[in-house]
Amino acid sequence: FMFVEIGLDRIQHGFWKFFDKTHRKYQPGNKYENAIYEYYKYLDERIGRLLKVIDDQTVVLVVSDHGAKKMEGAININDWLIQEGYMTLKTKPEGLVKLEEADIDWPKTKAWGLGGYYGRLFLNVKGREKMGAVEPEDYEKVRDEIAEKLKAITDEKGNNIGTRVFKPQEAYKGPNIDQAPDLIIYFGDLYWRSTGTIGHDSIHSFETEVGPDDAVHAEDGIFILWDPQVKRGRELENLSIYDVAPTVLDVMGIKVPDDMEGKIIEL
Repeated sequence: FMFVEIGLDRIQHGFWKFFDKTHRKYQPGNKYENAIYEYYKYLDERIGRLLKVIDDQTVVLVVSDHGAKKMEGAININDWLIQEGYMTLKTKPEGLVKLEEADIDWPKTKAWGLGGYYGRLFLNVKGREKMGAVEPEDYEKVRDEIAEKLKAITDEKGNNIGTRVFKPQEAYKGPNIDQAPDLIIYFGDLYWRSTGTIGHDSIHSFETEVGPDDAVHAEDGIFILWDPQVKRGRELENLSIYDVAPTVLDVMGIKVPDDMEGKIIEL
């Protein structure tokens, strides 16, 4: 059987600033300083109880699809595109509005973006989009130009935040890659998230579109495999999230399909 433990994700998003002394919102001596630590202890105790009641033929895996780290802030991607001249509005909104609610002059707009833990940027290409503005022969030029400008984004004090930008071929595989964004953006190496709302006073925010958040998703998650038949423990390195599925199939004695990505993790 399997189950999802969502509490750890929630407490890290809501309480990260209370324990991380490097968080911009950290306050020394606050009463929630040990909240995340105590929750980890609680989960460890619950896993221990599980291990006591299973037999010696049962393998246990603890995995996550991402890690967590402090949120430095958010880059308002569409306001940045407006600032840089890649998006044009017919009328300025009163307050914050969602992308689909904004009065965008699409024939004069070369790009738009979406929010999330990483930014997603789409070019408005003639012949591909209904009201395209970018000539197909200019696609790579415009995309590269925007990518370089994204890498130069600074924080509110003028310090470069170290943004990484990927083309879809560098981030994804498979037959549906043409549905991916034209650029995938790790603002500040994921310490900064992306917001898609329009109408901010600055390109910088310190909350999400829906309110406060203390943490963002980190690339490195967790993988623990406990097999009572294996009497030694060791640290595993160079794993990929793609390795989890073939490993589970192998543990269950099911042949791994030839076209499945990832490798079987050997203990």
